Amino acid sequence: MLKIAYHPIYKHPLPEGHRFPMAKYELLPLQLLHEGTCSGNNFFEPEKPNDKYILTVHTPEYYYDLVNITLDQRAARKIGFPLSEVLVEREVIIADGTMKASEYALKYGIAMNIAGGTHHAYTNRGEAFCLLNDQAIGTRYLQNKGLVNKVLIVDLDVHQGNGTAEIFQNDSSVFTFSMHGKSNYPFKKEQSDLDIALDNDTNDNTYLKILKDTLPKLIDKQQPDFIYYLCGVDVIASDKLGKLGMSIDGCKERDRFVLQTCKDLCIPVMCSMGGGYSPDIKIIVDAHANTFRLAQEIFF
Repeated sequence: MLKIAYHPIYKHPLPEGHRFPMAKYELLPLQLLHEGTCSGNNFFEPEKPNDKYILTVHTPEYYYDLVNITLDQRAARKIGFPLSEVLVEREVIIADGTMKASEYALKYGIAMNIAGGTHHAYTNRGEAFCLLNDQAIGTRYLQNKGLVNKVLIVDLDVHQGNGTAEIFQNDSSVFTFSMHGKSNYPFKKEQSDLDIALDNDTNDNTYLKILKDTLPKLIDKQQPDFIYYLCGVDVIASDKLGKLGMSIDGCKERDRFVLQTCKDLCIPVMCSMGGGYSPDIKIIVDAHANTFRLAQEIFF
């Protein structure tokens, strides 16, 4: 069955007027339950993991500055959230959700995290709403347990996965693929193993053609044992932090293609949700819900 990591701590209180749509983490599972896409049995509640798993990716200095709330003010500001013990607890629980979902993906072909996709977190710093890099931590978790060898990270959030690129920059056992907006944040890009930078207002047809021309060849060449899919919905035209021109249907077709490709090739896939910042929260939730609807349709 489809297993989905979710914890109430995912919805973290923010100052009034903050631009991050934290409510989506509560509304998305409620929508999936309401429409019957999922039942309570699909969800599991992650916990606080052992620090050793976080430290396979992040430096002790950075991680313990987070835990002890001793990060300097400039570094804390780059994260974009008011730093607190509960926020850090939230981040480590999200990472545990991705680690455990990764094992479920090996068992069932796919698993998901309601949150995650924190790809702007570097080994030694966080930025842009990302403190700890959940898919990087998941990758090391699987590799260190001897469950997988070669991992492909498919990052289709509208923003480049700069932290993920930095973490794995000298590691041939992990291939990082980021397809993102050319003129969007981060303005100083890192170098992924494969970067495809898209022009502003790129539409469904152009986006999907590039993806369909690229992903199968990439998988064939790299032969991964496991795929992490970062399926941000900030590629939609209405997204206030986006700049691309995709429709919700185009975004759904993107997810369908990636998930169907993984299913057809028998490659386990773990999905973290990533970004979504449309002014209308209903659009964000519906676009994210499409990914879960497709997972059920394609795999189960």
